Amino acid sequence: MEFYEFNEIEERVILVGVQSMAGDDTEESVQELGELADTAGATVVGTVIQQRETIHPGTYIGKGKLEEVRQLLWETDATGIICDDELSPAQLNNLQMELDCKVMDRTLLILDIFARHATSREGKIQVELAQLRYRAARLTGLGNSLSRLGGGIGTRGPGEKKLEMDRRVIRTRIGHLKRELDEVIRHRELIRSQREKSEQKIAALVGYTSVGKSAVFRYLTGADVLEDAKLFATLDTTTRGIRLSGKQEVLLTDTVGFIRKLPHHLVEAFRSTLEEVCCADILIHVVDSSSAQMETQMHVVYETLRELGVKDKPVITVFNKQDLLSDRRSFRDFRADYCVAASARTGQGMEEIRTDIEKILRDQKIYIERLYPYEKAGLIQIIRKKGELLEEDYRAEGIFVRAYVPKSIYMNV
Repeated sequence: MEFYEFNEIEERVILVGVQSMAGDDTEESVQELGELADTAGATVVGTVIQQRETIHPGTYIGKGKLEEVRQLLWETDATGIICDDELSPAQLNNLQMELDCKVMDRTLLILDIFARHATSREGKIQVELAQLRYRAARLTGLGNSLSRLGGGIGTRGPGEKKLEMDRRVIRTRIGHLKRELDEVIRHRELIRSQREKSEQKIAALVGYTSVGKSAVFRYLTGADVLEDAKLFATLDTTTRGIRLSGKQEVLLTDTVGFIRKLPHHLVEAFRSTLEEVCCADILIHVVDSSSAQMETQMHVVYETLRELGVKDKPVITVFNKQDLLSDRRSFRDFRADYCVAASARTGQGMEEIRTDIEKILRDQKIYIERLYPYEKAGLIQIIRKKGELLEEDYRAEGIFVRAYVPKSIYMNV
């Protein structure tokens, strides 16, 4: 019996993008595509951007640019190209036939990075589900491309062994994965309902990928989580408790970063993870204040939240990475309730984030000053557990209390 060993090959790629109108962010998007390629382990050896009114329906770029890419492939000894938009099956097959090389798109690249970074059961299920849905529509062309090159981007993760399956088997596998994911979601919803019963408040870190969410999370919680400058270093959701003043505790959740041109079906595949954002009481929007694309990245985050149906939640915008700025600037986010200039590296602004969380929680509570007779001292324990006890003074006539209590227990205490 013959065995075939697939070693990791060196990917040398050319980035290809289409600029449909003057002044759009295509150049920045292609630059980001290069960062994604680097995260996936590829070396970028060239870039081609075509200006045209619309993307070519058959080959993504026009004939002239196809010739330019073909010449560049030969000159740079590149193994393939990566297009900055999601390719249709026809575009994928036509480009492959025209250029005789490996053809990838932004979605495949993101899925490859997701496959590298998924560690939890839920994360792995979601990655494989997204991979299979993507490959089902592109089975022939993509399968041939990856079989010929033997490894590299697009072949990693739980989905790689499914490449040669026919659509019937893929549909069966997708059904099985959905059932597994439903079990995970039911378990998550059970935990969520327990939190709601205990009135445990949740703050979720959201933001563009690689803005330092995990660094902020680590500083606030002391958790040992991965901090990496590469895109999508965090995929699986992590939750830890943080202590506030008045013996309060809030759960802080670190979530997957958002990115421009994230296809809708990828949002759907990771909806169970992103639902942590939907169910949060407070959103902490982390922004890279040192990035020239800060405004664009903030817009992408708010658009993704809108697509998820997240609205009317209090927002703290954290302008992170202040230590990388050469001059002092004032930053504002008019969609946020509070803004904090911060650096997770130096600790700047971290206590201010805690203070702002406390302010928001207090806004959701009612302030009371009451004198409790000693026979009702048990009510103070409820306040201590579910509210914020500011003062407890034992007097001859009873126990004087100043506190903030949730509206749900106000009438009972």
